[in-house]
Amino acid sequence: MHAPDWDYAHTDFAAPADRPAPAGLAAGESDWRARLETQTPNGRLLRDNAMLHALAGGRPIRLMHTTGALELIRATGQLCASAGCLVGALYCAPLTKEAAGLRPHNLGSYLLQTKPGTRPLVIEITPHAPIPPKGLDYLRLGGVHLRTYLTYRGVLTGEEDAELRRAAGEQVRAAAAFLDVLLANACGAATPGKAFIDRLAVTVPAMPFLGYLYFEVLSEYLLLHSTSPQTKELAQAGEMNTRLTKAVAFTAVAGMGRLFDLARFAPDHHRLVRLVGQVEPGLAAGATEYVRQRLSHLFAVLALAPAEDARSVTFRGTGFDTLARIAPHLLGHLIFQQMRRLPRYPHLFHTFEQAKALEVYAYWNAHNMPAPFNARLPKGEIGVNPAHPAKAAVWTADVCERGLLHPVEQLDVMFVPRLTDLHLTALGRARFARGHRPGH
Repeated sequence: MHAPDWDYAHTDFAAPADRPAPAGLAAGESDWRARLETQTPNGRLLRDNAMLHALAGGRPIRLMHTTGALELIRATGQLCASAGCLVGALYCAPLTKEAAGLRPHNLGSYLLQTKPGTRPLVIEITPHAPIPPKGLDYLRLGGVHLRTYLTYRGVLTGEEDAELRRAAGEQVRAAAAFLDVLLANACGAATPGKAFIDRLAVTVPAMPFLGYLYFEVLSEYLLLHSTSPQTKELAQAGEMNTRLTKAVAFTAVAGMGRLFDLARFAPDHHRLVRLVGQVEPGLAAGATEYVRQRLSHLFAVLALAPAEDARSVTFRGTGFDTLARIAPHLLGHLIFQQMRRLPRYPHLFHTFEQAKALEVYAYWNAHNMPAPFNARLPKGEIGVNPAHPAKAAVWTADVCERGLLHPVEQLDVMFVPRLTDLHLTALGRARFARGHRPGH
């Protein structure tokens, strides 16, 4: 089951933050966890939030899933998951039972408002026991991506395999100077903030993985530091204000509504300050320094092998085999992202992504996780583990004028531990319309 890889990729908010990390860093994971929890206005929500309380309660959990394929679900009697930040779970948002109906988490309300043509489903899961506050951090999946590639690379053509290796090496060569800056800052150096952000912005096109990291760090800053009236109201309900991050993403990158592609998230310093100021003016001044410190730290721990010393690593002149040894997690992300650019990816999708899904289903079942969540931050992204034996029921739902959900018709469906066809997903529709070659 490759448990160590999956242990590394999961965060347990009830356990000490002490995963293996490279030597030489200015701060450890536990230092950052303490800082985020105790020195930010909304830090308590990392552990003390409505979603984690619902999981720990041991009572039925209600979730909302939106679908544009209701008739297909009816016809097949099946609900399949899709690959993404939850690897192989059916993407949902929490629901809270109130006297007048089921109230969606603010993420769910956002999805209802921005996904025209979809129908909400209400899913009720009855767990066998309380569920641990443990979720999956997709930024920590690099080792899984690399191992899966090495295991199944035999299904690639020689040209495809060579292209993946060439592209990964090219990205590292193009970004090497800034990657070394990131490691230096993680070890205590202090590059001037404006210069750091501007170099980050110009490096993202060369190494798109940094766009994901940039967005997640900025999201963390906004969610934990916001003091707006809306944020305070949601915090009282035990929720992080996810609309802050949506506002930044959609403003920063054109076309996010078609495909939420964080590889293109690359605001320079001027744009960063302006973006944050538009969302919440009081947070603009602190954004640059937070991104510099936090992104540098996360890059070091998410890229390097734990046995490395970050003070002595350089990315200059590194080949594929050296990268696999010193930075396997980074290399895994680069291979994974480049594979999704291959013209034949729709045919390779199930070989590589279903393999990861089956592994994580076994891990989730071993740890009693019928509803895994995105643990990059516990901000309401939660899913259904389709392989878990917990009792589950599904209804169609109507939405009333107050935004509450009301179950209408119970569906005769079952969860299937299999990924849906790539062409039915947002990535598939955007990049792999039938007969269309993927764009870059």
